[in-house]
Amino acid sequence: MTEKSDVAEVLLKSNPQNLGVVTAVRGSVVDIRFDPHLPPIYSLLHAQDGEIVIEVLAQLDARHVRGIALTPTQGLARGMPVEDSGGPLKAPVGKGILSRMFDVFGKAIDREAAPTEVRWRTVHRAPPPLGRRSTKSEVFETGIKLIDVLMPLERGGKAGLFGGAGVGKTVLLTEMIHNMVGQHEGVSIFCGIGERCREGEELYREMKEAGVLQNMVMVYGQMNEPPGARFRVGHAALTMAEYFRDDEHRDVLLLVDNIFRFIQAGMEVSGLMGQMPSRLGYQPTMGTELSGLEERIANTDTGAITSIQAVYVPADDFTDPAAVHTFSHLSASIVLSRKRASEGLFPAIDPLQSNSKMATPGIVGEHHYALAQEIRRTLAQYAELKDIIAMLGMEQLSPDDRKVVGRARRLERFLTQPFFTTEQFTGLKGKVVSLEDALDGCERILRDEFKDTPESALYMIGAIGEAMAKSKAESKPEPQAEAEHADG
Repeated sequence: MTEKSDVAEVLLKSNPQNLGVVTAVRGSVVDIRFDPHLPPIYSLLHAQDGEIVIEVLAQLDARHVRGIALTPTQGLARGMPVEDSGGPLKAPVGKGILSRMFDVFGKAIDREAAPTEVRWRTVHRAPPPLGRRSTKSEVFETGIKLIDVLMPLERGGKAGLFGGAGVGKTVLLTEMIHNMVGQHEGVSIFCGIGERCREGEELYREMKEAGVLQNMVMVYGQMNEPPGARFRVGHAALTMAEYFRDDEHRDVLLLVDNIFRFIQAGMEVSGLMGQMPSRLGYQPTMGTELSGLEERIANTDTGAITSIQAVYVPADDFTDPAAVHTFSHLSASIVLSRKRASEGLFPAIDPLQSNSKMATPGIVGEHHYALAQEIRRTLAQYAELKDIIAMLGMEQLSPDDRKVVGRARRLERFLTQPFFTTEQFTGLKGKVVSLEDALDGCERILRDEFKDTPESALYMIGAIGEAMAKSKAESKPEPQAEAEHADG
């Protein structure tokens, strides 16, 4: 027997705690033998004085368990002693977590002292029972024209921002945080699953500068962390959100970037554990794992967790199982389009593919519903006419069709909006637009009030009133040109 095994045996005999011995290490997968009794599934095990943390995911036989490491396994070897912590992974809850940034273990990662006044709760919790859920439907305003008019979000609902790489999911999510955190009276929790450390640092700095950090908690499982840690970070953030909803009866805004990385981490864990993958390489338990997370985001009689989630769509393929499974949990789907992004129409939301279950006359009102339907109809007609315009030109269209195209193009430009998040890149001051102003602008464009206004005057503005001022500014000749004209 090796020297390490001898040390482990001595520890097992001298320590009454449940101690085990490492029997195999394969990357993040660790097999451990326990002689006294097997730790239950989801138990946390510690090795190397707590530096290496392992979560039990399978009991192989009467004496062996298999776990996935939540930390790098560098230095771990066969024969090393492993200590059973006696419980599952826990997350800190309480007032002390506000304005702080944590990792998956609940350790503060903002270079400040460990938080005081916190309690610890298991991250494995059941969703609230149906009897406790609220059935009220209320609209949650974002200040972004395109979303509030065509796909209103639900208070206590789940909204998904779908899109491929580089179409603006994180920018749109950050803009929503900027607009809502200020006016949102509850707590905001940001959960970064498998995201870049740059994004976390930028968001922390922006929230601090905006003065809204005191009502915010950030939890990160970064891209470079092992799959086990990325897989559990969503559960940790939800445990914190549930505390504010159930114990403090406050409304919670839960922002997740990116839910696809949660599915991806589950896929990596499943592959490491030796499970046979199902379609397109995804884990066979994907639906169950996603439901276990999503169903905890709910509106109860004491408070609501409203969630906005970015969802990366692999290769822009909306039939990918990850996108399909996520769609089924959401009350609003906001689909970002690469084509609109290439045309400079930001936010690059595709109004015809996006939808919301709140867009019904019973919830938003008859006037808003009728207007939204007319906008969709106009944009759909324009989409159908695009092929004819490309082949034959505008001249071949009937006068009525030409009017539809004019309205649709002006609507498309009016529904763009300058963002606070992108001020430093565009040089345009960000705008928050109320629902009344957004509806009024759309209605006036549909009534042809702006048919003689150049389309460019409606691009990247807030309320419709700004179009007149912009149109006058654009039509005014340059002072230099005036001087030259006078000289001539």
